[in-house]
Amino acid sequence: MHVLTVLDHPNPNSFSHAAAQHFMAGADAAGHSTELADLHAEGFNPLWSMADIDSDGKTNVPADVTHEQNRIARADAICLIFPLFWWGMPSMTKGWVDRVWSWGWAYDQLDDYEKSLQRNRNGLLLIPAGARSDEVESKGYRAALDTCWTEGTFGFFGFSPRRMELLYGSTGSEPRRKALLQQSYDCGVTLPPPAGT
Repeated sequence: MHVLTVLDHPNPNSFSHAAAQHFMAGADAAGHSTELADLHAEGFNPLWSMADIDSDGKTNVPADVTHEQNRIARADAICLIFPLFWWGMPSMTKGWVDRVWSWGWAYDQLDDYEKSLQRNRNGLLLIPAGARSDEVESKGYRAALDTCWTEGTFGFFGFSPRRMELLYGSTGSEPRRKALLQQSYDCGVTLPPPAGT
């Protein structure tokens, strides 16, 4: 498979960058080809604008959006890596989703989110989170994120199978961080093929 990793963190020395490198190393070890979209390093513009609105998803598509869509077209699996930020996505990831996965290109259905215009791809959210797992799960945050992202947004994009891995305690001790990087590597090694292939 060809695996696209989409990374959102402005600091190249961040834990998110380390997680991306370990995930990609795991995918390489499993025999997959890998590609990195480092949104900050590449200067992606996350601002949704009239240029995006004026496009129908097929014509008048902004050049930077076309570039990202071409990357997606090559991919059999997509891994998004971003830190959990105010219980949501940082602005760069949100802008990438808003602009790139556009109406008329990614989806045009509202009644059945499993009928994407895109072919099936494996979708993985690999999300460093400073909080502990008991904090996130006992208060219902994990279930809420699963509903919004795994069952909602990324169904429209043809991610099947799709899952979210929260890297709990990523701001913790060095042994904890090493274990989370191993978890990231293992996610790359064990990445399954898209459904139906």
